[in-house]
Amino acid sequence: MNEFKNRVAVVTGGAGGIGKAIVKACLAEGMKVVIADVEKPVLEATCAELGGDVSGVVTDVSDAASVQALADHVFDTHGACHILFNNAGVSAPNLDLWETESSDFQWVHGVNVAGIAHGVQAFVPRMIASGEEGHVVNTSSGDGGISPLAQQVVYASSKAAVSTMTECLEAQLVGRETKLRASLFYPSGGLLNTGIWTTKRNRPADLARSNDVDASQETTFDAFMEGAKKAGFDMPVQDLDELAQFLLQGIRNEDFVIMIGRETMEATLVERAKKLAAGECPIELEHMGLS
Repeated sequence: MNEFKNRVAVVTGGAGGIGKAIVKACLAEGMKVVIADVEKPVLEATCAELGGDVSGVVTDVSDAASVQALADHVFDTHGACHILFNNAGVSAPNLDLWETESSDFQWVHGVNVAGIAHGVQAFVPRMIASGEEGHVVNTSSGDGGISPLAQQVVYASSKAAVSTMTECLEAQLVGRETKLRASLFYPSGGLLNTGIWTTKRNRPADLARSNDVDASQETTFDAFMEGAKKAGFDMPVQDLDELAQFLLQGIRNEDFVIMIGRETMEATLVERAKKLAAGECPIELEHMGLS
């Protein structure tokens, strides 16, 4: 897909962070954009701020009916969806697996994994039926999709699932000779100042943890950066608008994997493969603060 002007894009989790940057990039290309987000006040504020051909629909991607209602709105209003950005994501506290609770997985996997499945189920059949070219972009993470961090087991396992799902989706879209393609988006280039640092603000009450988490297991972006600075680390931060522009170029290039510094994953994956083939756990424990 080379021409974006007058196309219709849907961005889940689009009211802030990477999603908002994607919305801005799409609008700059002359696209019509529908933002789906679970936070109504933030959604309304973002739509008012950005203006242009943008609208918002309050959507809980973990709820299949909510995503179906989103798709109905998009096709009833615009008659098409050309690019679906399955971008919404949340995280859980960094804990040993035996200290996690069922609700941690229900919430994170409900949004990060089921949320993408719901998006594909609601949109892709109609996108295929339209006969127009289209694209599905699923946001994953190097933490899980490439090399999981042991203490982020809930989040990392969800993103590993996203990567596998997207590989399967692309193979199916190509194998069925559709005009749709899928891409796996790895936000990259440095640390990202997004709402993922404080996603517990949106955690449903019925999926709340029964046990409190030590405050040291949760931090904000600013607090993390301050701690790194005091420890003598100069952490690079990726500009989100530049990242979104990079993403759109990746769609133009028909890249399956869209990632800044994509070539660097080869060494990591080769080393992981060697350890797995030798029957070893590929996670470096000393890098996790576990040895």
